[in-house]
Amino acid sequence: MTSPPHEPRPAPLRVLLVDDQELVRVGFRLILERGGLEVVGEAGDGVEAVELVRRLRPDVVLMDVRMPRLDGVEATRRVMALAGERPRVLVLTTFDLDEYVYEAVRAGASGFLLKDVAPEDLVHAVRVVARGETMLAPALISRLLERFTSRPLAGAPALPVGLTERETEVARLIARGLSNVEIGSRLYLSEATVKTYVSRLLTKLDLRDRVQVAVLAYRTGLVSVGDDED
Repeated sequence: MTSPPHEPRPAPLRVLLVDDQELVRVGFRLILERGGLEVVGEAGDGVEAVELVRRLRPDVVLMDVRMPRLDGVEATRRVMALAGERPRVLVLTTFDLDEYVYEAVRAGASGFLLKDVAPEDLVHAVRVVARGETMLAPALISRLLERFTSRPLAGAPALPVGLTERETEVARLIARGLSNVEIGSRLYLSEATVKTYVSRLLTKLDLRDRVQVAVLAYRTGLVSVGDDED
């Protein structure tokens, strides 16, 4: 009896590590490779990072912020300006770098983690942003949003009247940091249906990603910093 053919394994996510400290890169490489991810390259500064992104086309870039020659914020901005399909950028930061986090969001970063993140959380975060979702360290969410809501975001539209009740609820839950799976569980929807709602929101609001949806939800009063979840 002939055995059924095996399903081909999906290619591992390809990650570029960017940090000016070699020991930090070595540690992150071990964590990611043990988690089943492929580290395709390493860069010690922002200039090298942009060049490697152009050449290697990784799925996700783990980006430090304080680096010589070109910091992580400007490197993220240049990566987002490259032609073709661009990677997701996951910024690694520390508690005392609020301004960097704020500027990195505006530059196009998809998520932020503290450098003392647990190994399993780092691997999870890379997978989350690779799916097009947003990853924010809980300790940074309220501080980031407080800064955004106290300063103007150029070109930010008001929430349109045309949003449906369900779309509004999805926007509210995005602002509270829930993933698509968590939103689906809360609203009794499939993950695919939630993805459809998120796509509609981005189109209707003319926004780039979930971070901007969250910022807009706070700025327009749909959600307030310190609100308790329903």
